[in-house]
Amino acid sequence: MSIRLQYPNPVSQSYPIEAYYHTIMASIAAAARRVGREPAEIRLVGASKTVDLARIREAVAAGLAILGENYLQEARQKIAVLDAPVSWHFIGHLQSNKANAAVRLFDLIHSVDRLSLAQALNRAAANINKVQDVLLEVNLAGEASKSGISSTELPDLIRVCHGLSHLRVRGLMAMPPWFADPEQARPYFKKLRILRDQVQSQGQPGLELVELSMGMSGDYEVAIEEGATLVRIGTALFGSRPH
Repeated sequence: MSIRLQYPNPVSQSYPIEAYYHTIMASIAAAARRVGREPAEIRLVGASKTVDLARIREAVAAGLAILGENYLQEARQKIAVLDAPVSWHFIGHLQSNKANAAVRLFDLIHSVDRLSLAQALNRAAANINKVQDVLLEVNLAGEASKSGISSTELPDLIRVCHGLSHLRVRGLMAMPPWFADPEQARPYFKKLRILRDQVQSQGQPGLELVELSMGMSGDYEVAIEEGATLVRIGTALFGSRPH
């Protein structure tokens, strides 16, 4: 059973981020152990969209090692001034014409959802002699408001992407529908894990789908119980974003 956290006050921003970081890490470890997993298998991605540098620095000082950004321009500005040993991930929707910037800024791109984007990233990575790590985003519920490839189209996209010499597919990402009860998201997390296992079992040489990016502030413990290796947490760590 997951434990609901009380989110920090978004107005004062005077709450101790370090305390929230360690609370989240403890709940990650507990969720892993409930299903016989090692806590070290799961990594926390701090979803830092619109979060100011002071709070980001607090989180990094507490131990946060991965920052996830949704917007290229915002990420570029933060990366330029944040002198910290962190890995930068892109977790938002990415336009193909931003591929050149993306491969220069990010270690892992979570949201590849179409062949044209994969090809653009492959070309951009080739230009700087880089092999870009990516995840393929799956739209599990067929929601028109969300990006992602359908589960039926996934095997073909993986096959083609795996053949691109400057792209390395590391796993899958998904964002289930929002539910007040995180248990209602469990079938979607389970479905992503099963999809990954099915594709992996086809035995494409060199294909290692080791990552499952799924779970956010309200449901990450359930996601971990279903196999998540990357959880994208913003509100529970940094506080509710002002509207």
